[in-house]
Amino acid sequence: MLDESQRFTTIYDDCRQRVWAYVVAQAGRQVADEVVSETFAIAWRRLDDIPPNPLPWLLGVARNVTRDTVRAEIRREGLAAQLREWTEGDVADEVTERLGVLHALTRLAPEDRELLVLVAWQGLGPRDAAKVIGCSSAAFRVRLHRARKRLKREMESTVPAAPRVRRLSEEWS
Repeated sequence: MLDESQRFTTIYDDCRQRVWAYVVAQAGRQVADEVVSETFAIAWRRLDDIPPNPLPWLLGVARNVTRDTVRAEIRREGLAAQLREWTEGDVADEVTERLGVLHALTRLAPEDRELLVLVAWQGLGPRDAAKVIGCSSAAFRVRLHRARKRLKREMESTVPAAPRVRRLSEEWS
């Protein structure tokens, strides 16, 4: 009868190459060593759970570790992309622009502000926003058009003509 250390060494020696080949086929060489290491670390911790034919069990573990590793990489890439996006511009400009837009919104009549918020922040289309307001879609569109014009005037009078503000004004017109 083999002790735990000998049993693990035998499993490792017999299966490592096949587990590595499986991971390479699934996710590529760049993650294979890491996934195989984690797979066998799990195998060591769960040695009593490994069946007499260990390869299918190890491949199942490798599959799960590969999936988790790929998900983590996708999250890291997404976070890195967001950080790049946030740091591309001057943060001070964005804060100034945002404050300018918010200030312009506060100078609008509450009715205009409500129309703009329903569309821009709540993401409602004119038909659904009209239901909220209690008017027809056509009336809502007219009111929204007028509210956008008033917002644009307020933004131009309160915010220096920064490129992003000009884009917002053009989008909302």
